[in-house]
Amino acid sequence: MTGKYLQMMMTESVRAAQRRYYRRALMIADAPDHDPLGEAEVRFIADRDSFYLGSVGETGWPYIQHRGGPKGFLKVLDPFTLAFVDYRGNRQLLSTGNFNANGRVALFLMDYKNRSRLKILGRVRVEDIREHPALAEQLAQRDIQVKVERIILIEVLSFDWNCSKHITPRYSLDEVEEAIAPLRTRIAELEAQLASLRT
Repeated sequence: MTGKYLQMMMTESVRAAQRRYYRRALMIADAPDHDPLGEAEVRFIADRDSFYLGSVGETGWPYIQHRGGPKGFLKVLDPFTLAFVDYRGNRQLLSTGNFNANGRVALFLMDYKNRSRLKILGRVRVEDIREHPALAEQLAQRDIQVKVERIILIEVLSFDWNCSKHITPRYSLDEVEEAIAPLRTRIAELEAQLASLRT
């Protein structure tokens, strides 16, 4: 875990729980203001086609939303900034409203195939695309014919890699197709041989 992540997560309530169950608590001192994303994080983010997005509303309740798109739709603009475009959806705007009330955000990125997960904490702001057309053009996926309404910019404060324990491997349809392609080719070859033997 990065120092800033631990510092942000290790509240007094968390330390009290640690003392109760484990008789000692973690103390984090001298953490930086931000933990920059490194090469491993940038590669991992670029390879994702979805993530989970957590926000907090004015009632204090968390809201979790799944975001998906083509691989790389969540862009790393620099080691401290993530961005993606927000397309027209169900018009509830729960996350957008929460962002305006409370700028804290949590991202949870999963790689089920390789049993890896990356958690990111940050501050978020929502920008109107009409005020940033060049950035919207840079972020929008050209093959998606849906109207872009907003740009979501995330200032990365910190991140954490979790262990692979209890992550059940899962595979996308594309990954399954790639894995079985050689088998399909071999089956076709064997069927052709069988057919020629019959004649």
